[in-house]
Amino acid sequence: MATIHFIGGEKGGVGKSVVARVLAQYFIDRGIVFTGFDTDRSHGALLRFYTDYAQPIDLNAYDSVDELIEAAVALPEQHILVDLAAQSYDPLAKWLLESGVFAVAEELEIKLIYWHVMDSGQDSVALLARLLDQMGEQFQYVIVQNQLRDEHFNLLMRSGLKEKALMMNAQLMSLKKLYAPIMLKIDAHNASFWAATQRDPSANANVLGILDRQRLKIWLNSAYTQLDRLVN
Repeated sequence: MATIHFIGGEKGGVGKSVVARVLAQYFIDRGIVFTGFDTDRSHGALLRFYTDYAQPIDLNAYDSVDELIEAAVALPEQHILVDLAAQSYDPLAKWLLESGVFAVAEELEIKLIYWHVMDSGQDSVALLARLLDQMGEQFQYVIVQNQLRDEHFNLLMRSGLKEKALMMNAQLMSLKKLYAPIMLKIDAHNASFWAATQRDPSANANVLGILDRQRLKIWLNSAYTQLDRLVN
C-alpha cells in the first residue's frame, strides 16, 4: 500500500517545510523508499534541500497534481511526500473533491495522511477546524504541534478540536524547539539535515560546530522517535 503524506497547515511560517524536510531525512535514514513533490515551484524546500528526491507539481493544474496518484500506483510500496506551500489548501481541496480522489484512493488501497502543522496561534486552530469540518474522516490526520515559538497550545486545548481530532483517530506529534541559529546556518549552506550533522575534516566546510551538530542530532532523534510510531 502506497502512502501519500500531505504536509500542510495553510498558514505561512508554521514550519510545514521543516516537517517535510524532517520526514524526507527520516525516510532516507530509515531506508524507506519515497518520492517528494513540492508545490512551491520557485522556493520549494524539498527542491532546494533534497533535490535528488523531489520534483515540482502545480496544484492548479490537474494533469500535474494527478502525478501523485500515478506515482502511488507505479510503485505501491513507496511513501509520497507532498510539501504544501502556504495558501494551497483551497486548490488541494478542489482537486481532491472534484476528482473523487478519496474514492479512487480507497479502491486502489492508497493511504492518504494529512499532517496539519500548527503553531499556538488562533489562525492555526481555525484552519484545523476548517480541515476537520470539510474533510471529516476521509483523511488520516497527524496534528504537529510545532514548538518553534511556544510550547503551550492552550487555544487548541480550549477549542475542543484536539478531542474531535482524536475521535477521528488522529495522531499527535510535538516538534521541539530548535536553537534558532542552527536552522539559519543549515539554510545558509543549502544543506540537508544529514550534511549538517556530519563533521568535515576541513573545518571551513563544516555547516555546524561540534555542539550545534550535537543539538541537531538530539532534535532529530526526538522527531524520529515519534515518526517511528507514526509512519508505518
